[in-house]
Amino acid sequence: MNTARSAEFDDRASRIQTQLFIGGRFVPAQSGETLAVLNPHDNSKLADIALAGKADIDRAVSAAKAAFPAWSRMAAADRGRLLLKLADAIEANAERLARLESLDTGHPIRDTRFLDVPRTAATFRYFGGMADKFEGSVIPVEQGFLNYLLREPVGVVGQVVPWNFPLMFTSWKMAPALAAGNCVVMKPAELTPLSSLAIAELMAEVGFPDGVVNIVPGLGGVAGQYLAEHPDVSKITFTGSTKIGREIVRASAGNLKKVQLELGGKGANIVFEDANLDAVLQGSAFAIFHNQGQACIAGSRLIVHRSLVDAFTERFVRLASSIRVGDPLDPNTEMGPLTSPQHRDRVLAYIDIAREEGGEILLGGKPPAHASLANGCYVEPTIVRAKPTDRVCQEEVFGPFVTINTFDTEAEALAIANGTEYGLGAGFWTRDLQRAHRLARDIRSGMVWINTYKRVNPGSPFGGVGASGYGREMGFDVMREYTQAKSVWVNVDAQTPPWYPR
Repeated sequence: MNTARSAEFDDRASRIQTQLFIGGRFVPAQSGETLAVLNPHDNSKLADIALAGKADIDRAVSAAKAAFPAWSRMAAADRGRLLLKLADAIEANAERLARLESLDTGHPIRDTRFLDVPRTAATFRYFGGMADKFEGSVIPVEQGFLNYLLREPVGVVGQVVPWNFPLMFTSWKMAPALAAGNCVVMKPAELTPLSSLAIAELMAEVGFPDGVVNIVPGLGGVAGQYLAEHPDVSKITFTGSTKIGREIVRASAGNLKKVQLELGGKGANIVFEDANLDAVLQGSAFAIFHNQGQACIAGSRLIVHRSLVDAFTERFVRLASSIRVGDPLDPNTEMGPLTSPQHRDRVLAYIDIAREEGGEILLGGKPPAHASLANGCYVEPTIVRAKPTDRVCQEEVFGPFVTINTFDTEAEALAIANGTEYGLGAGFWTRDLQRAHRLARDIRSGMVWINTYKRVNPGSPFGGVGASGYGREMGFDVMREYTQAKSVWVNVDAQTPPWYPR
């Protein structure tokens, strides 16, 4: 590390929060254990963070449980105002948060500045406005009775945030839970906890009551498992792999807590013969290479009409080979490193799998040759021609790795698109309006994009079917996920009805 970069690092390190946030205070782990958080650009150490164990989870859950009565009874508009103040604070600290996220995750700074941080602020702002607008309802019943429905917070919510978009997912999980009146114990991924802890600092500054939010970085198999098992946690929500999602469900069974899962994906991206090829090329590159392909909704399976496949593939390979791979803090970088050495090795292992199954590597499949990137977790943009039944077309690679399949008919394209266990996001490109509506109906997926890909918004439900999980983030749907219905009956005639209604 050169002298200028070293001085810059020292300045950043002094501003990194490394302790657990419990009961409104930053505290060490009771065990005193720490874990090194690394910069995936060069694997240098960013910080040693406190590592939560079971005793720390107990402390955090107790703090949330103690804060819940007052927080849940606070006027919804007052809860909303705190969320709006937090959104303002995020925007005021945008550059610090963007740089911290880039350092911790490898996201290019151009993305963290213009996507991750603005989307995080927008989500807290959306649910700040939602807090006093989420209503119950009145149900038409027989004469003489009033039946109305209350939506009540569930209580203490455990939240497990993944390492691919930690800042953004902190807002996706936390904002609706708080707007609905719940208290939160959040476990960020141990690889990337820094931006979540920075949000805790801002929450303390804007005046969130002690214990309403607790953030406890820890190992998934210890802290995450115990949070899912905890008898005083009323709901657990998890974003991550399908394998761990199944373990979360088993761990939650003790007190039959509510479970919400946003899991893996293997997004189909279908290109029909009438598509606008220029738009497809740009949209498909964003779909798979944004954030190095580390997205559950990545368009990782290109399914291209036979009449277009040669022209499309030639141009797509040329476009992908022009992507600037490099230091995420460089504003010119378009694709940074993967988030950890272990994940880089996992992605590279799929190159061997592709070759073993007869796949053709059209581009990439290896780390970049540039010496300045040699110590980092980099993988070149990778394009593979493969069969729809190959493992690389069935399993989630979660990297800058896209397969190309060919089809002749709409029915064939649909069969390939629906031919995996996943069902999170899918998209297609066509100018045929009837085909667009027909395919949107028939694709087995929680989200469908037409002539675009990977669009999200705080008001639009986000989630999947099948091995991609259940429940929804965002919009009014997620407010239902964080509340439970209570049906109230009132005898409005004030008369004692007969013991047996006629």
